[in-house]
Amino acid sequence: MPDQTTPLQLQHMPTEWQRALAVVAHPDDLEYGCSSAIASWVAEGREITYVLATRGEAGIDTMTPEHAAPLREAEQRAAADVVGVSAVEFLDHRDGVIEYGPALRRDIAAVVRRHRPELIVTLNHRDDWGPGTWNTPDHVALGRAVLDAASDAGNRWIFPELAERGLRPWDGVRWVAVANSPLATHAVAAEPGFERGVQSLLRHRAYIAALTDEDAETYVRERLRSSTDVHSSRFDGRPAVAFELFTR
Repeated sequence: MPDQTTPLQLQHMPTEWQRALAVVAHPDDLEYGCSSAIASWVAEGREITYVLATRGEAGIDTMTPEHAAPLREAEQRAAADVVGVSAVEFLDHRDGVIEYGPALRRDIAAVVRRHRPELIVTLNHRDDWGPGTWNTPDHVALGRAVLDAASDAGNRWIFPELAERGLRPWDGVRWVAVANSPLATHAVAAEPGFERGVQSLLRHRAYIAALTDEDAETYVRERLRSSTDVHSSRFDGRPAVAFELFTR
């Protein structure tokens, strides 16, 4: 029998899709999480839209939310542009106090119906990032709402008001991929899109400056290299962007 203490090998992510929706809580979530994979997908000709629940207005301690929101929005649009994503939308929930519930599920179901993706990407919804590292309420609430909204979008009896707005049910979501999950099951090779991932995260310059006094490029490269190298032993020795994959 296999050693139950040995982590299973990461499987390759599915490739039988054309449209994806990336739904996260804050600007920078995708850049810390999986923009290297997104860069590779876009280069392959796939269509990806970014949706952010907040504008990250509570993310910089030295800047008021009123000043931070437009700055972080601009940084997010610039970061998306680096990896070839031109469509970036914001749901305008409050940063730091995202509430799981029908309102959030409805908003996400609406964008799913509008964009009709086969794959949805989100960030870790688990209580922690791994042993001893607690997750934040925004990530937990948003990620769990994404998993539920993937089904809500296809049920005409849930949020019927969306149909009245012309948003027909969409039951075509085949997978939800959760980046940075401690229970990762699948992965994408990091190297093809790694440099664009680095440059994408570097576009969040004001946010990074508030986090560290270290040189921004050194900080970003070390963070992303570490986060992709950690999965290499489970992915044929190659750096990887890992996901927990839910199949519908």
